[in-house]
Amino acid sequence: MSALPPASEDPRTRDLARLCAIMERLRRPGDGCPWDLEQTLPSLLPYLREELDEAVTAAEAALRGDGPPDALREELGDLLFNVVFTVELCRERGWFTMGDVVLGAAEKITRRHPHIFGGEQAESAEDVQRIWQRVKSEERAGRDERP
Repeated sequence: MSALPPASEDPRTRDLARLCAIMERLRRPGDGCPWDLEQTLPSLLPYLREELDEAVTAAEAALRGDGPPDALREELGDLLFNVVFTVELCRERGWFTMGDVVLGAAEKITRRHPHIFGGEQAESAEDVQRIWQRVKSEERAGRDERP
């Protein structure tokens, strides 16, 4: 099996924008999909949970060797689409955009890895767990202090 390119170098990862555009088209009044147009956050949440469960089941099967990795890839795609759908519903409410979600995730992961992206040291997985919990607690305290 040949080595797979890192996501950061795979030009296909730019297709996340394409997937967002597909979702926007499905939700476009007048010529979108009637089913997609009827969905709301409450109606979509069971599908999001179902796709997560199916992805976990497919991952467990692939790890046991009684399920193909392609089944996991497909289920992760379904889960990703449901995340995109959920974000689109939030964008329509004026809450946030996919850009906000992606940027927020990148910033949070960078912040929670100061041993990689900052000056802290971590010699073990236990050190990393302690750092992660400390940073998470600091984030929570910062949120609680906001007006």
